[in-house]
Formats: sequence, structure tokens, C-alpha cells
Amino acid sequence: MPDRYAVIGNPVAHSKSPEIHALFALETRQNLEYGRLLAPLDGFVDAVRKFIDEGGKGLNVTVPFKFEAFSLANKLTSRAKMAGAVNTLHFKDGIIYGDNTDGAGLVADLTLNAGFSLSNSRILLLGAGGAAYGVMLPLLQQKPDIVHIANLSVEKADEMAKQFSGFGKTRVSSYDELNEPYDIVINATSAGLSNAMPPVSSPVFEKHTLALDMVYANRPTPFMQFAGQCGARTRDGFGMLVEQAAESFFVWRGVKPQTKPVFSHFGRE
Repeated sequence: MPDRYAVIGNPVAHSKSPEIHALFALETRQNLEYGRLLAPLDGFVDAVRKFIDEGGKGLNVTVPFKFEAFSLANKLTSRAKMAGAVNTLHFKDGIIYGDNTDGAGLVADLTLNAGFSLSNSRILLLGAGGAAYGVMLPLLQQKPDIVHIANLSVEKADEMAKQFSGFGKTRVSSYDELNEPYDIVINATSAGLSNAMPPVSSPVFEKHTLALDMVYANRPTPFMQFAGQCGARTRDGFGMLVEQAAESFFVWRGVKPQTKPVFSHFGRE
């Protein structure tokens, strides 16, 4: 019987993770199956425990359960502890291990796939939820000039900045206060999932700006459309998804798959 894995979230039907992990399994000759698990908004823990009881080996965790996954885990990696959020659960010998591969995936996609240098760059991070927490430390470890966190709740952004203050220079503000350009603007909000636009204005984008939306879709998100109209180069979250999936696969199986074949399979760069 193949080992069972899945992505758990709400919504989750749009996820390409099953196809990605199937390609990884084929490449690395790993005997596993990977599906989608839709959990009720108030039933995440029960859904995970049922999956474990049925023999599941691991889960990728997506919106909106990354904080709950953090609380559920018995043992956390250092990067999960710093993120305060978990996107990868691994079940072994009755222990629930929690990890966070989002930041590693984002940095790999930006630096290796997009060819973007984060060193000495000015980064604007939109949002202060689980997705933002997951990428904050890896971004700061690339030694940018600054990571500016903008959020509807400035208090929440300030709380996030304080947690990572020892790793690099940060700044916080509301969206209304944004009035200068950045080298990279990362949309870590879930606005794109509902075809909505985060409340960011045109001054943050210039022709040299890379605008990345962590959400991926069959067509550009409203954030990407707006950034493109402002002259910025745009990128969605597909590359981050593939790279963080490869890192999760390594956590589970001990082998790191190549990602280029996945990009080719989906017709992506």
C-alpha cells in the first residue's frame, strides 16, 4: 500500500499540490499517494486526527489553518517556531511534527527561478497573517535593506515586526501610508483567493519592481493586474508552491526532487 499524504485547507479544490507531488513521486520512485482534504473551518483538528487514524503519513497545510497546525504539533522545527505557523505536518511514532517550508520555497523561487537578488533590496510585505509569518525569517536572512510590513491592523503588523526585529531591519504601517517604491512587493494576503485586491496604491510600483502574489491561478490575480498596469514585473505563487512542495517532500521522504520538470509539465517558466 502506498503511503498517504494530502493538502488540507478550506478552500482546497483549487490546489495543484496533488499533481505536483505525483510528479515528484514518479521522479524519485517513491510509493505514495497524495490527495486533497477539505476541513470544516471549525474542524481542522478532528480532520487531522481522523487522517492520522486512517494511516496518513503527512499533510501540507494551507489557508486558513497554519496557526492551528502550529498549536497541534507536538514537536516543531526551528523555522516553524520562528514563523509561529506550520504548513507541513509529519506523523511518526505517535508524534505530530510541525515544519514550515513556505519561506524556503519563496526564497528559492525568487532567487533561483526568477533570478531576483534579495540582498540589499527594499521589500514590501502585504499582510501579517500565517503566510507572512512563514516567509519573514527566510526573507530577512537574505539581508535585504528593509522589510516593510503593511497590514489593515498596524498593531498586528507591529507584533510581527517585533518578533523578527533581531534578524534585520523592519518597518510597519497601514496601507494608507504607503507612498514610495519598492524593489519587490509580496502579496501575502488571501485577497487573490476571492478575486479581490489588497488596498495598495500605485506609488509602491515602478518598472524595476517585482510584484509577487503568493496566490496562484489560471489568470493574473487583481494584484498582479494592477501591478502590471503600473509597469511592474509580475509573478504568481506557482513557483513558490512548487519549491515549498519540494522542501516538504524532502521532510517526508528524505529525498529532494528536481523542480524543473514540474514547471515544464505545467507549461511554466
